[in-house]
Amino acid sequence: MNYEIKKQILDKIQEYSRIILFRHVRNDGDCVGATKGLKEIIRLTWPEKEVYVIDAETAKYLEFMGPEDEELPDEMYAEALGIVLDTASESRISNKKYTLCREVIKIDHHIPLEHYGSIEWVEEERSSCCEMVVDFYNTFRDVLKINSEAATHLYTGMVTDSGRFKYSGVTGDTLRNAAILLDVGVDTDLLYARLYLEAYEYLKFKAHIYERMQITENGVAYIYIDRAMQEEFGLSLEQASACIGNLDSIRGCISWIAFIESGDEAGTIRVRLRSRFVHINSIAEKYRGGGHACASGATVYNREEVDALLADADALVKEYKETHEGWL
Repeated sequence: MNYEIKKQILDKIQEYSRIILFRHVRNDGDCVGATKGLKEIIRLTWPEKEVYVIDAETAKYLEFMGPEDEELPDEMYAEALGIVLDTASESRISNKKYTLCREVIKIDHHIPLEHYGSIEWVEEERSSCCEMVVDFYNTFRDVLKINSEAATHLYTGMVTDSGRFKYSGVTGDTLRNAAILLDVGVDTDLLYARLYLEAYEYLKFKAHIYERMQITENGVAYIYIDRAMQEEFGLSLEQASACIGNLDSIRGCISWIAFIESGDEAGTIRVRLRSRFVHINSIAEKYRGGGHACASGATVYNREEVDALLADADALVKEYKETHEGWL
């Protein structure tokens, strides 16, 4: 699929001696895994090339994947190829210096929101951007090299973005690409321990979620996590945001939403939207966000917008239930 585009990307990587990789703000396992995995593949294949991943932030739960490269002088961007991974729109690219690169390539699996870059490889049906990077490696495996470090980075992104391979975007190709990485060498016991073991305090927070969560009239489960709750349980913003996964198994609720206060001066409230069957991305796009059909993010700034978003989600779920059968 998209062989010609992938060949163009390979040719550009071969052409440039300096390559800088970029990803999205509020990073996750997929964007970190994709940038670090592709960096290692390029470094192994062409040891003479300079390859950098520069990002001011790294989610705490992903620190085991290693540090980022130090910032570069602006002039070093000017002669570089920039590759942006796992980022649908330019506004969400974390390192804004991507604009300084001579050329930019976009590799992404989100629903396209805008075009950028001289080459765009977008496959929104893929379960993760890391899956696309593995496919890229596999397409040109007679040229490209991989090791267990790159495989672990990419497997991390595939596992986290697919919900441990349970989301609807998982296909036979997803599992075949995962098998390629496992054959290279991934210590899954260690990886899953790093990703999924939880502190005792966080378990108490999960119990608190189930006590505080609410359900709208038509079946949208939701939780509002203010700063006081985060401080009470000693949570980072990433840990608080991860609570969305605790609302995904409630019978009758085919959408679930978490609102998390960021605590910044703008009063930003991060919104994580998930759904089963019904496509929730239209709601996210209405509230300064986007993403996948059933997994998106948005941003609101006050309780009035929280209520409005919930009302929109509830109406969407109501319409879906009235017009579809077999949704349980």
